[in-house]
Amino acid sequence: MNNDNTVSILQRIHSALVQMENWILVLILFSMIFIAVMQILLRNFFGFGVIWAETLVKVLVLWTALIGAMVATRQGKHINIDIITRYASEKIKSVVTALVNLLTAIICAIVTYYSVVFVVIEYEDGSPAFANVPNWLCEAIIPIAFFIMGVRYFIAFITNTLQLTRKTA
Repeated sequence: MNNDNTVSILQRIHSALVQMENWILVLILFSMIFIAVMQILLRNFFGFGVIWAETLVKVLVLWTALIGAMVATRQGKHINIDIITRYASEKIKSVVTALVNLLTAIICAIVTYYSVVFVVIEYEDGSPAFANVPNWLCEAIIPIAFFIMGVRYFIAFITNTLQLTRKTA
């Protein structure tokens, strides 16, 4: 297999993952809205609601936040403090950006590790979050999201470093 085919396959895989990420986010947002509206209607017109709906919405908020963070990381629009890069030269900006990406990737790796430990503990505990859905399943997005964000930041670090070495060569 030549490099062009490999790049093409990787681009298609990346595109499919981006679409999946976007659709999951949209599905979760619409689900949250639907559940919240359903709860309001059931309580106001019928005097009851679904017992576990509020807990489900809280879980969906967690999933929305973390998938949203993954999307922001993918688009390079994550929250950042740019005081140094705003006033620095291009070379300093590139070095600082590379270091920040590396540090962020390391922090994401640490959070991934400890969130996996947390999810395993929850799995072993086996307690339900709502409607017989286990806690660990609701929390599984934490290590997944931080792993993906960490990989993206590490790729950004590699990209920044390669660009730096090309500029100085």
